Amino acid sequence: MNASTKKITELTIRFAGDSGDGMQLIGRKFADIMASSGVDLITFPDFPSEIRAPEGTLYGVSAYQVRLGIKEIATPGDLVDVLVVMNASSLKVNLKQVKPGGIIIANANGFDSRNLKLAAYESSPLEDGSLADFQLLSVAMIDNIRSSLKELGYSPKALKKSKNFYALGIIFWLMDHPLEELEHWLAKKFARNEETAIINRRSVRLGNKFAAQQEEISNQLVFKDKLAQKGRYRNITGNHAVAIGLVAAAEKAKRPLFLGSYPITPATEILQYISGYKKYGIKHLQAEDEIAGITSAIGAAYGGSLAVTTTSGPGLSLKSEALGLAVMLELPLIIVNVMRAGPSTGMPTKPEQSDLFQAMFGRHGEAPMPVLAASTPNDCFEMTMEAARVAIKYMTPVMLLTDGYLAQSSSPWKIPRSEDLPDLTMETNIPDKESFQPYDRDPITLARPWVSPGIPGLEHRIGGLEKENITGKVSYDAVNHQVMTDLRAQKINGIVDDIPAAKVNGPASNDLLILGWGSTQGAISTALDMLSNDGIDVAHCHLRHLNPLPSNLGEIVSNYEHVLIPEMNKGQLQMMLQAKYKKEFTGYHKVQGQPLRASEIVNKVKEILVSKEVAL
Repeated sequence: MNASTKKITELTIRFAGDSGDGMQLIGRKFADIMASSGVDLITFPDFPSEIRAPEGTLYGVSAYQVRLGIKEIATPGDLVDVLVVMNASSLKVNLKQVKPGGIIIANANGFDSRNLKLAAYESSPLEDGSLADFQLLSVAMIDNIRSSLKELGYSPKALKKSKNFYALGIIFWLMDHPLEELEHWLAKKFARNEETAIINRRSVRLGNKFAAQQEEISNQLVFKDKLAQKGRYRNITGNHAVAIGLVAAAEKAKRPLFLGSYPITPATEILQYISGYKKYGIKHLQAEDEIAGITSAIGAAYGGSLAVTTTSGPGLSLKSEALGLAVMLELPLIIVNVMRAGPSTGMPTKPEQSDLFQAMFGRHGEAPMPVLAASTPNDCFEMTMEAARVAIKYMTPVMLLTDGYLAQSSSPWKIPRSEDLPDLTMETNIPDKESFQPYDRDPITLARPWVSPGIPGLEHRIGGLEKENITGKVSYDAVNHQVMTDLRAQKINGIVDDIPAAKVNGPASNDLLILGWGSTQGAISTALDMLSNDGIDVAHCHLRHLNPLPSNLGEIVSNYEHVLIPEMNKGQLQMMLQAKYKKEFTGYHKVQGQPLRASEIVNKVKEILVSKEVAL
């Protein structure tokens, strides 16, 4: 078949199958290779909480979505152009996400009577005409692999496992992309397992060759141009960006890095990545529980290290008492909370933004701390650096919020030069032993000295009991407690003068402002483009500093009749801002364990504008 080519500007592909079908593996590799080819992309891994859900079931479907384009890509896409499915259940779960006329590539071996029954199909959708609105390519991937590679003498089970790479070979043909880079990676990844390397490499070629001979797919999809990217790029997830950001921050602060954490989904990968950077002098502890993780980090901070602990919602609950201790001690500590759907165990692999109240208020007593939020996978690096800067400069614990979507999704990242990163070193004018006081504060930042133990004459006491102002001695004095409580709050509030002012994209005053935070940025920015194409001009402001808020935010929100706050919670930022600014805000609340979609925001904006016109 000599297929014609169709030039495109963007494309969304979703790989779906059982948890053990390798959808995450081929999705990540496809994204890595495409990122190196000069296109922009965003990914979204979507998988069940079970390590290996029962095969063929609807709730066991695992998926990996990639949106690519020759313009800046901000979301993994609302609907998909190409859906690859390994069985009937993966089609049943994901069919509603395919655009009309989209391409469905199906492994026919996953549509036998057992799989159809598990997916609650009465007849095979591959044969009953129900997919007539799509371009369907049905292929018995496992049968083709076994018949073509039977001369190798490998077990049928080993051959069956390579169906994911057979499917990837089809996608590489569809994208008219060469196989060399993929084959080189396969040889390297499976260097210690020659059988697996051979089977997967041959399966990729089989899928690629099969696709070239079919007429069901009328066009190969080729990008019109490639992005002009200057500099060194790599594809990176939010968790990996946090890990690299921590290493870079320690280097720029000239402090040893210590990470004390307990594994918890979806934050565990940060600990795993950090464990691979031992050559930089990094120390890490996989603690026995969440309390040990944070308290070991507090001890490391006392010893002079840039100290970090990572967690997700349930783990943050367990850390709450130690968070109060860190506030009382006034030591630099970074807490990375990769938010997930709750409460309790909730949905461990699904993203949510429901820990904002916990980050702001989830400690007993008056225990304020700065709260930051990353907005993209790439931004996780920059906001990690910012968290370190604030923690060191103001001698305070700082909480950085990401979520499961940012943590697991990926995008191309321009690797910064070390000399372009901010200097995080702290002035260490240690006073002599006659004048030293552990709670003697900097007149501007109100930070107390960071004095490591072991310096003769500068011994001092720290602990969870209230401290006497200046001396740091244990104090139960009522007036002193008021003074210290006020000083700790004043220090955090004063950070407002050291963070960027909020910026508005779009008209400075108008009918409507969309105000977002965290991972909603991509969906909001894409929605703005869609609204602009419809002739609707809407402003957008995105927050990365949540405590304290930018000093000009009150002025900004007062310039708009309606302020829409889309969140993946029940309106936590909305409630905070309504209390602070005494203004009614409109919320859009999604708690489905899925990222916001641009189309959802577009629909909400149009609903607001229509209701305004009706009222007039």
